[in-house]
Amino acid sequence: MIRPQCSCPCESVLRRLTVVTVAWLGVLLAIPEESVGQSIESDFAPARGQFQAEPLPPPAVPYRLPDGPESLVERLQVREDWFTLRPGIVLIADFNAFEQDALNLGQVGPQRDQWDDRAARLMFRGKIGREYKAGYLFAAEYKGFDSDPDQLWQVTDLSLTYPIGGEDTSLTIGKTKETFCYEMVGDAANMPAQERVLNPFFVSRNVGVVLRRVIGADHRMTASTGIYNDWFVNDESFTDSGTDVTGRLTGLLWDHHEHKRFLHVGLAGRYAGGDSDMLRFRGRPESNVTDYFVDTGTLASDHALNLGMEVLWNEGPVSVLAEYIRSRVLSTPSGNPEFDGYYVIGSWVLTGETRPYDRTVGYARRVIPEREYGAWELVGRYSNVDLDDDLVLGGSFDRSYVGLNWWATRHAKIGVGWGHTWLDRFGVEGESDSLQTRFQLVY
Repeated sequence: MIRPQCSCPCESVLRRLTVVTVAWLGVLLAIPEESVGQSIESDFAPARGQFQAEPLPPPAVPYRLPDGPESLVERLQVREDWFTLRPGIVLIADFNAFEQDALNLGQVGPQRDQWDDRAARLMFRGKIGREYKAGYLFAAEYKGFDSDPDQLWQVTDLSLTYPIGGEDTSLTIGKTKETFCYEMVGDAANMPAQERVLNPFFVSRNVGVVLRRVIGADHRMTASTGIYNDWFVNDESFTDSGTDVTGRLTGLLWDHHEHKRFLHVGLAGRYAGGDSDMLRFRGRPESNVTDYFVDTGTLASDHALNLGMEVLWNEGPVSVLAEYIRSRVLSTPSGNPEFDGYYVIGSWVLTGETRPYDRTVGYARRVIPEREYGAWELVGRYSNVDLDDDLVLGGSFDRSYVGLNWWATRHAKIGVGWGHTWLDRFGVEGESDSLQTRFQLVY
């Protein structure tokens, strides 16, 4: 989404941002608790009451698919009194195939069967300092696989995180994720489905300041807020570059039997500022390679207010995750439209494992297989994105998805999924099918 820039007087904008920020700061800082911390998203979930994930013990039996030696990972780490470093890598490759009817071809044009080098990311993270340690995260995406890359490497994360009075509260400065939407806050490699679907309503990364807090002695709640503006990265003036303000509050209504039975709920908000008084919503049908199936085009807009709600219920190997986002766009020429999207996804780990819930960030991480043949997960999802309202005809689609994931080791996954999309746009309803195969390795 191209974010909107507020065209109202500066005092009004600052007043709105201040009210939202102060309210969230009150939630984050007014509740005294014991110290906690936030684990890096590619790590495993920390144990209850802990703030960093500990290395898992070796599997009871070796996996049938060879895994990278943990000893090599250990040898690459640096541990000094004043400096630590842990390298990481994310490799994801997809193959996408499509089938379209004549109406869908007229709506979006032919979609090409192709391989997609979805991610080739190198990460370095650790801590700096002797007594008052600050965490750092640097991640860069390799673009050399692209046919004509502008540059070989693109920085995805570059941030410093400072503890405030203990590990329970932290302040992050730099390029990082916004604190909005379960799909985006969570790591893509952890999700049951292979791609996100609510992309029109969030951005992947932004430059700003994020305040996080884990609440409760047993870490049953999280709260986070952030303010973002990337004007200097894009070589724009501060007023022309949109400012975003986000907040997310999560809680466990219950949690029994060591993460095997739990109910997570969350509420999030986003004030979306934009660039040069422009706003645009557009999205793909759970794909990284298709054309945009829905697209509002550029809207003259003051701002957009997004509200998100999320629920995750887990009962042993079975889980159901649902999320809904509604966006209200202040755009008088377009009739002040409202857009929305949602999905409901079910997961059943056939081999009996449970997705571990991370209390420090408020989402479930990837499956950890307990058997030599790994863990098998059956996934089903239904989703909808609607960018039609009043004078704006951006289109809407419904999509069904069925997939099977093989979590072969703690780091490797192979998945395959089939999806069917009903697209309503340009006065016609077209249909398409897609087949996606994924290979991923995460350390």
